[in-house]
Amino acid sequence: MGLLIALPLGMWLANRSAPLFLGLAALCFIASAVAAEGWMPLLRRMRQGLRAPAGLALGGFLLWALISIAWSHRIGASIAMWGELALPMAGGFAIATSGRFRPGRPESRALAVALVVAAILMMAELATGLSLRIALDIGKQVTYIFNRPALVCLVLLPAAVAGLSLRRRDGALDWLLAAVCVVVVAMISFDSDSGAAGLGFLILALTGLAARLLPRITLVLVALGFVATMALAPVIGRLGDEALPQALHERLANSHSRDRVDIWLSFGEAIRARPLLGSGFGTSPTLDRHPVALEVSPPRRQLLAVGHPHSAPVQAWVETGAVGAALLTFAGLALLWRLRHLPARDLAPRLALAAGAFGVATVAHGAWQGWWIAALALASVWLFCGLPSTDTDG
Repeated sequence: MGLLIALPLGMWLANRSAPLFLGLAALCFIASAVAAEGWMPLLRRMRQGLRAPAGLALGGFLLWALISIAWSHRIGASIAMWGELALPMAGGFAIATSGRFRPGRPESRALAVALVVAAILMMAELATGLSLRIALDIGKQVTYIFNRPALVCLVLLPAAVAGLSLRRRDGALDWLLAAVCVVVVAMISFDSDSGAAGLGFLILALTGLAARLLPRITLVLVALGFVATMALAPVIGRLGDEALPQALHERLANSHSRDRVDIWLSFGEAIRARPLLGSGFGTSPTLDRHPVALEVSPPRRQLLAVGHPHSAPVQAWVETGAVGAALLTFAGLALLWRLRHLPARDLAPRLALAAGAFGVATVAHGAWQGWWIAALALASVWLFCGLPSTDTDG
């Protein structure tokens, strides 16, 4: 539990460390479960989890992604990226099915404090121009190194706040800590170099509030938005190019909106070149060297070398094609479907996490990066195992 609570601080120190913290914690929980009850109950819970619709879809996507590596141009690199996706997912699944992870109010308090401290440390470093890291000559000494830990704090925010505000009769100090956590995470979200963090916080906050007031309508709107975004990913570049005026791009210059649209246009051509099967899992980092690049128009071909399309739906389409995108869409819908009977109090943090995280993933980093998958896994497992619900399917 200490490893999971310390994860935001670990990300502040080393901005790719989340999979390590999650993986070590998973081993601890598995060892504890086996020592307490043996292997059979654990394996039974794992089988039940894998048989759920979302589990089947995510497992199917992992299998399809592995198969698609056969037509990757760099099989070794693609296998490594597949492991970067699969291992944090397996770690989160192991923690959830161990039966030993039951975060309560004390653990939620500790997580909220860790988020506040991590965010304050990041803001302090940004305010001093990273002077301490420069003096110690450690790590990369550029401000964007805090983009990843800021996003991790954002993703973990709903879990921490929900754990502190389970009932109306909660203590005033818990509500105060929850408010401080929200304010401080909002500050680092907008203070960091990541425009996606600010966007994600706005989506998260608005979705959470809407879900408390109009839970069913909000759930339907989030599901429709998710499906539409996944379906339109191949043409998102065209839509952005036609819908967003140049004046808006100039106003959003710090967020590189024009650059993102150009990147989506380039990767969109790669999607249309191989729409069904994709170019192979893990090919985005060097797609300019993949044979599919020859099918992209010369003016667009150069941007295939940027490393990734800065959009998870686009990356899913370009690497795994319509098959992979369909599996991910089904998995997302299955997860949202499980929330349909929850009361507004329990639905709001889960829906806020889903909408905020997907909003960030749609416009930001690479889809399969381990630190991001680990953060999502921890937030999801914390909400799943830590919040009591009247709905046993939630």
